[in-house]
Amino acid sequence: MTNPDFETLTKDNIVAFIGDIFDRRGDEEYLGEDVTMAQHMLQGATLAEQGGLDEDIIVSALLHDIGHFTSEFGTYHPSDTEDRHHEDAGADVLAPFFPSVVTDCVKFHVAAKRYLCATKPEYFARLSTASVHTLELQGGPMSENEVIAFETNPNLKKIIQVRYLDEAGKIADMTTPNYAHFAPIVQRIVDVHCG
Repeated sequence: MTNPDFETLTKDNIVAFIGDIFDRRGDEEYLGEDVTMAQHMLQGATLAEQGGLDEDIIVSALLHDIGHFTSEFGTYHPSDTEDRHHEDAGADVLAPFFPSVVTDCVKFHVAAKRYLCATKPEYFARLSTASVHTLELQGGPMSENEVIAFETNPNLKKIIQVRYLDEAGKIADMTTPNYAHFAPIVQRIVDVHCG
């Protein structure tokens, strides 16, 4: 990571740091969808909260695309011809402060799309135009061997839950709470992990 701010992150300022990212960059376009970056992630977290899902799922849905903001490779654009690996960039930033279930949901939400396209052909029909394009950049549906390997992840069920929330969080007129609503939940997850 080249951003010097990353070097000063602690368990006491990571939640505010993420909030600042939402404030500064949340209004950016999200992959050509009808929602902004912040709206997309807030929708996923809101849907998880409304569904009574675990707090680690709420936080994972909220942060799954944080790498679009933090990636030194830049953000996705519909004309891209190469994957920018935002999932790795996001997981790298979060790893010191969040449990593996959260970082796995961030790191593997792209792989989960490839997995679902390979194992549930009807899932492909859920994908937006932008998701279909990025699927091609990301390697397409998994091979049989990739599926077998992916299924060994102990956090597979929650990774898949976050993937479904990712696809659902693209509603143009949905009203959600802002990041401040979720910040206490994020802080609880950080505090439990960091002790």
